[in-house]
Amino acid sequence: MRSASGPEFVRRGEDPANAPMLAAMELLGQRWVLRVIWELEPGSLGFLELRRHMGNCSSSMLSERLQQLVAAGLVVKNETGAWELTVAGAGLGAALSGLWDWSESWKAGKP
Repeated sequence: MRSASGPEFVRRGEDPANAPMLAAMELLGQRWVLRVIWELEPGSLGFLELRRHMGNCSSSMLSERLQQLVAAGLVVKNETGAWELTVAGAGLGAALSGLWDWSESWKAGKP
């Protein structure tokens, strides 16, 4: 992850201090972040169940990503101790459905 003082990717003419898309790309570009959102989109999961869905993601990496997503306001631990998406996280989960549609077309070789 880049430091706050490091170089930033900005579009031409964009003020880096006012670039929420860049902040989102920094978070979402980290390995396993989108996968956590994808797995929690249908509903809450306990840590071990989520870990089983995550393939070869280690427990320590999953813990780290969950904490980052909590800090970003996208994931919370509910009253039963399971992980679930917040309203903001659910919005991101819904946005991934467009990526799902695109990936299906891409896989099928359709433009």
